[in-house]
Amino acid sequence: MERLWGLLQRAQRLSPGPSQTIYKRVEGTQQGPLEEEEEDREEGTEPPAHFFPMELRGPEPLGSRPARQNPRLWAAAGRRATPYLVLTALLIFTGAFLLGYVVFRGSCQACGDDVMVVSEDMNHELSPDSHQGTLYWSDLQAMFLRHLGEGRLEDTIRQTSLRERVAGSAGMAALVQDLRAVLLSQKLDHVWMDTHYVGLQFPDPAHPNALHWVDAAGKHGEQLPLEDPDVYCPYSATGNATGELVYAHYGRPEDLQDLRARGVEPKGRLLLVRLGVINFAQKVHLGTGDPYTPGFPSFNQTQFPPVQSSGLPSIPAQPISADTASLLLRKLEGPVAPQEWQGHLPVSPYRLGPGPGLHLGVNNRRASTPISNIFGCIEGRSEPDHYVVIGAQRDAWGPGAARSAVGTAILLELVRTFSSMVSNGFRPRRSLLFISWDGGDFGSVGSMEWLEGYLSVLHLKAVVYVSLDNAVLGDDKFHAKTSPLLISLIENILKQVDSPNRSGQTLFEQVVFNNHSWEAEVIRPLPMDSSAYSFTAFAGVPAVEFSFMEDGPMYPFLHTKDDTYENLHRVLRGRLPAVAQTVAQLAGQLLIRLSHDHLLPLDFGRYGDVVLRHIGSLNEFSGDLKARGLTLQWVYSARGDYIRAAEKLRKEIYSSEESDERLTRMYNVRIMRVEFYFLSQYVSAADSPFRHIFLGRGDHTLGALVDHVRLLRSSGPGALGEEAQVARGLGFQESRFRRQLALLTWTLQGAANALSGDVWNIDNNF
Repeated sequence: MERLWGLLQRAQRLSPGPSQTIYKRVEGTQQGPLEEEEEDREEGTEPPAHFFPMELRGPEPLGSRPARQNPRLWAAAGRRATPYLVLTALLIFTGAFLLGYVVFRGSCQACGDDVMVVSEDMNHELSPDSHQGTLYWSDLQAMFLRHLGEGRLEDTIRQTSLRERVAGSAGMAALVQDLRAVLLSQKLDHVWMDTHYVGLQFPDPAHPNALHWVDAAGKHGEQLPLEDPDVYCPYSATGNATGELVYAHYGRPEDLQDLRARGVEPKGRLLLVRLGVINFAQKVHLGTGDPYTPGFPSFNQTQFPPVQSSGLPSIPAQPISADTASLLLRKLEGPVAPQEWQGHLPVSPYRLGPGPGLHLGVNNRRASTPISNIFGCIEGRSEPDHYVVIGAQRDAWGPGAARSAVGTAILLELVRTFSSMVSNGFRPRRSLLFISWDGGDFGSVGSMEWLEGYLSVLHLKAVVYVSLDNAVLGDDKFHAKTSPLLISLIENILKQVDSPNRSGQTLFEQVVFNNHSWEAEVIRPLPMDSSAYSFTAFAGVPAVEFSFMEDGPMYPFLHTKDDTYENLHRVLRGRLPAVAQTVAQLAGQLLIRLSHDHLLPLDFGRYGDVVLRHIGSLNEFSGDLKARGLTLQWVYSARGDYIRAAEKLRKEIYSSEESDERLTRMYNVRIMRVEFYFLSQYVSAADSPFRHIFLGRGDHTLGALVDHVRLLRSSGPGALGEEAQVARGLGFQESRFRRQLALLTWTLQGAANALSGDVWNIDNNF
């Protein structure tokens, strides 16, 4: 560098005037190209006659004369300095490039999980119409909102709620044909239906269900009025039950334990339970789909052995009216119910019982019933074999305005909106699949049967499922019942959708107004009575269901004949259209991101946090386990491998070229199957259909392990001895613990291995 600096200074001293370059003509033609002179001449000699000095000057002031220069000295100095100048330029360029690269990569590393939110500069598509050019995220967002605003959402909700749509009815058959015609009229690539023949339960008009008083001698007395002869609990056990009445709050296992702790034994008695908190499925049918073909699709040509779901109840159940419930509560004696058990009926106070004797007779009948799901598809341009699925329940026992009319109307609006977008140049990368489900009021029967029929292929095809069921039950609070993989994307979408009842605020600003932890305010687990639950817990497809709720008592007319458009509109104080429109915006923008982004915006690192949260519940029992020679180290190691695998994949994505379609597709395949990795491969899908280790049900789940470990401290004075508890299946059992730990650990370890990629790249410390 010192030598280079000296040469530059010398050249500057020798040639203070403007620079000059000498060229020579290439032999042949006088109009040919000019080459720079290579010869080195002595100072003072004139160039040969065939050379032509050509000065390259900057602008000069008027009247000035160029200073006399020595071109040979300047050329000689320039030739000596040129290699050093080139080297310096290269060093500066390389240093600047590396510095910029490090800064840029560092900023991306700092993004963490938010790297899945792809900027609009990188998410675009070329419109087939040359005059439209490139469509960016902001263009698609504006296009979507413009076309969505042209619909008639409110009218569709009202008209749908007026139609008969009990599964298997003539009214439902007519509605199916009408909806199919609507889909065929849109710009969709495929429209089709599938039909399942399922075992549904209906009241028997010849033998209606009945409730009677019973005297001390067991003789039937006066019959009590039920809510309606058409109202019943699907899949209730049939038969008769007699006993004293006991109030059991919501009928949850913890409620029954609380009853026993207060000296009231529920066994052998009739229980009066409240509607809400847990769904009908959890009070009656602990499963989804056709309970008479568990684990298999109910296609007409298939022969099944005489088997039924283990989730079917073994006791009769029957809904009653609020008036009848008030009458029964007034007859109860015994201790006063806890304050949180006190309800809103005109009875004060609620007591636990027991009360007078009752006789319940349930005579429901099973009938093989055809149900039809309707499908419409917009094919993706780059990954047509990957589907983003959105569905809504269509059937209802009564008007079903909130239960299914709102979801059906939003589904049809989204079909129309995306069809219009396709006509205006939009073509998603992945396919959009719109589905209208039948048999939802019987426990997501239509969706579950479809999942069972295509289980072997759906985890390879379905990216995400979005449910529109129970979307509008109020307008005060917003909940997203979802898989952890979608939480980051939901946060991003909430920041781009306006609140329906707070002018000038986004939905995100609304939910954090009173609670800075937006996740604690919004995120909820997937409920079992939602079609979204089966997609995730049974099929391993991440899913979400949006719901607006009242800030207080639940919408009181759900699952009743009073679930009318007028009642729903009144409960929302006239804001039903605005709230339904907001749900459509949420779902639609979610669909655009999931179908349009080059890289799937699923946060695959989230499940590491889920495991850590559960491990926190287990840590307090580590001393109890150690005393028995047991340890949870396997789970800790498997979680560590999953975290490392997720970080490894994230780094691979950071360092890859987004323009490489083959590589992007490979990453997308690994990302979209993360949910499927958490389905335990070590239990039978027929025996344990909900195999998901975090969201499923059964001994293989992390929740079951936590509950079992808690039994280490359940014994106390007066409790059964450990051997008696084990014999009755009540206490901690080491053999069961070891099996649970193995099932959980190997499923989690398998997820880590799958996320790592190819088998020769798997590097774990297990």
